Amino acid sequence: MTNNKKIGIAGIGNFILRDEGFGVHVVHYLENNYDFPDNVELQDVGTAGIYMAPFLEECDPIFVIDVVDIEGEPGSFHFFTLDDVKAGNFQMRMSPHQLGFLEILEVAKLRDSAPEHVEFYTVIPLELTESIELSDVVEKRKVEVAEMILSRLAEMDVTVTKKAQ
Repeated sequence: MTNNKKIGIAGIGNFILRDEGFGVHVVHYLENNYDFPDNVELQDVGTAGIYMAPFLEECDPIFVIDVVDIEGEPGSFHFFTLDDVKAGNFQMRMSPHQLGFLEILEVAKLRDSAPEHVEFYTVIPLELTESIELSDVVEKRKVEVAEMILSRLAEMDVTVTKKAQ
């Protein structure tokens, strides 16, 4: 890394709307099972909207974990880059009353502190009902996506250790 920013891992979503909370579930899984070095910041962003701004300004790259509103099989995994998102090919599904991730990125850009590298690790939700449990089909993706994030960190020579159970 040529910058002195941290590596950010952001779990986005509404934890009490079943699959909408996927990103938050993945971040909690990572926090509960692994120890990360000081240069990696995990954040349960939830539906915090504008409160993401400091995180976006302090981290680069950022790995975003969320659900995505596109056609496809519920529970299927989809990877996107920031360019994909900017092209408007899909809608990041955050709560309608919140400022979206892209708007927050624009604010960070105005402050000349936006991350240059953002990757999106997303699944298509099955159910958005009131529950803190993921549907079975989305639950199956939790560890898989967590391991993708861990692999990306390993590619960047970041040492993550599994917690003793």
